[in-house]
Amino acid sequence: MQLIRCPYHLLTPSVVAIVASAAAVPCLAQATASLPSWTASVDAALGRRGTMNAGGVYKFGFPRSDMHVAVQGVQLKPALALGSWVAFKPMASGGTMVMGDLVLAEAEVATVLQALQDSGVTQTALHNHLLHENPHVMYMHIMAMGDAAKIARSIHAALARSETPLGMPVSPTAAGPVDLDTVGIARALGYSGKMNSGVYQVGVPRAEVIREHGEIVPPAMGVATSINFQPTDGGRAAITGDFVLLGTEVNPVIRALRSHGIVVTAVHSHMLTEEPRLFFMHFWANDDAVTLARGLRAALDATTARR
Repeated sequence: MQLIRCPYHLLTPSVVAIVASAAAVPCLAQATASLPSWTASVDAALGRRGTMNAGGVYKFGFPRSDMHVAVQGVQLKPALALGSWVAFKPMASGGTMVMGDLVLAEAEVATVLQALQDSGVTQTALHNHLLHENPHVMYMHIMAMGDAAKIARSIHAALARSETPLGMPVSPTAAGPVDLDTVGIARALGYSGKMNSGVYQVGVPRAEVIREHGEIVPPAMGVATSINFQPTDGGRAAITGDFVLLGTEVNPVIRALRSHGIVVTAVHSHMLTEEPRLFFMHFWANDDAVTLARGLRAALDATTARR
């Protein structure tokens, strides 16, 4: 079936928001009839409807609205750092590539991992993204290739071993005013984003083509730099997310972030055999939002982000 195409300006890097939710380029999913036929079985297996993203990526979000996590006195919204996601992309060689990032409590890790292993869904990383959060949160990155509906059923069964809310998502209510200078943030960053459940989210794809097992991995499958702002008070915001980096960029970005008062909370891999090799750098700060955006821009300038 023919996809509904967005105007070109909606597909530019300045508005690609790749975060711990499934929201991206909503006009690609204006009508169910516009989606490829295979997506219906995946929707049924996961108990909700996904969102079609640029690059043919069909993505689902599972916000951990059941979790109540604080970092240095800031209560985290799910859209800031507590959103599981799973993304599906048909492969040129046949079958479907699936990647995801599951947000889990420590006590949930072993049972979810066992369920995924038993069904052939592999783990590519298990680690922290934050520091000093209470309670502690773990992030499990996953990958599988094969029949999309079968993989979706396996992931749903594994998530059912956790407290992840799996019911139909509640339609969001109209957002009220937000104490955040999003125009100033976008100007300082050089990239604009959008509000999602009280969090301003910005995605910045890399300039390179990323491949895994010879297949192109589009930005919506977790290989775009993700920057999230949650307003705190008085024009301040708590920020977190991850920079997607080549090895040669890791230390220049560390220096850029630290020189602007932004703490590096983790540096690690999310995948196993991607080309080029990528590292993911997570960060945290809570300060004037526009000032932090300038620091983030300095870090972006040390990368080959798509302009």
